[in-house]
Amino acid sequence: MLGSFIISDYSFLASLDYFFDLFVSLLSEGWILKTLAFAILVGSVIALLEKSGGIDGFVEYMHEKRAFVNTQRSALLVPYIIGVFIFIESSITSLIAGAVGKPLCDKEGVSHAKLAFVCDSTSAPISSLIVLNGWGALLLGLINTQIDAGMIEGDAVLLLIEAVMYNFYALSALAVTFLVIWFNLEIGAMKNASISPSINSDSPYKAKSMYLMLLPITVMMISVFIFLYLTGNGNILKGSGSCSIFYTMLVTLFFMFIYYLGTKSMSLKVYIKTAFKGAKNLFTIAMVLLFAFAIGKVTSDLKTGLYLASLANESLGVEFLAAVIFLLSAFISFSTGTSWGTFSIMMPIAIPMAVGLDANIALAIGSVISGGVFGDHCSPISDTTIISSLASDCEVAEHVKTQLPYALISAVIALSLFILFSFF
Repeated sequence: MLGSFIISDYSFLASLDYFFDLFVSLLSEGWILKTLAFAILVGSVIALLEKSGGIDGFVEYMHEKRAFVNTQRSALLVPYIIGVFIFIESSITSLIAGAVGKPLCDKEGVSHAKLAFVCDSTSAPISSLIVLNGWGALLLGLINTQIDAGMIEGDAVLLLIEAVMYNFYALSALAVTFLVIWFNLEIGAMKNASISPSINSDSPYKAKSMYLMLLPITVMMISVFIFLYLTGNGNILKGSGSCSIFYTMLVTLFFMFIYYLGTKSMSLKVYIKTAFKGAKNLFTIAMVLLFAFAIGKVTSDLKTGLYLASLANESLGVEFLAAVIFLLSAFISFSTGTSWGTFSIMMPIAIPMAVGLDANIALAIGSVISGGVFGDHCSPISDTTIISSLASDCEVAEHVKTQLPYALISAVIALSLFILFSFF
């Protein structure tokens, strides 16, 4: 509302009008509606997985029958590995890692805040490193735009591959997260993170076959690839992420309906009641996402990013170009909660700046990607931050507060590397 007041030249009535139009325009966007629906449907999927007894069956298998998970370290390594290998879509990565990791962490006394940190620290970073997804499609498009404009020459794919090697924030975030898991490092607010009481009590659901959890998750993973392929007209890189995750949730719920009722694991009445209850529990999260999108739009209309970039461009040496681009991108992405929006703002600015100063273009692109990922990772209004919280059953505020010190450590490492590589 403060942003709308400034945009409307401090007119109270005009700001109300802008505020109303803002939400009308947001709710007219198909991708936003599908993302909000995805957040609500996630609640249904998680509730049904818990009610089926499949999660408890998986925990029993991993913890007692095979003893794969019997320490806090191993309980967190499972969602970490899932996060690294499922790189196709950051929201799905967080959801699956959280759904699988939560019961294991409960069993070993690991806080949900630490689980949410692991889920969040692998989703956006890994999606920006292995760019065989929508992230790669967007970045290729932005780089090609600069090539078509005659700003730079060369092959966009090769330039992107080189730039990904300079994605120092994503690399440092993955490394820091692994070290935190391996050595059980807890700093700042993470030391006082609350532990779920379920570790001291039996699950309210009876353990059944773990396939009641694994098969729906497998369907979910396969469906994402299929819908990215279909929405991209045969090209996964051009697929729609928002459409894919929305349709994936619908297919998963339909599969669970057929599977659970067909195996008599759940009655129709219990299925419907559980699905609605789960959706109701996640409705407030969808509203948080809607307001997050609104804040991002207001910040974009204020053109804060363009203003900051213009200030930096006035007096900047080539040795600090990549570092400054990283800081600007990090500030914009943290403020708006969107890495893709940051890429769209900063790429047309960073590349001409690099050309004008005869700097390493791939390093400049890598610094934009790193800065965008920083905000997507730890901004309180980022969709992956919010989804990581809900998948791990952790309050958003607690998740942001507990993971920020680790994110800042990764950011400092990345900043140092950008300065170092600028001298080569």
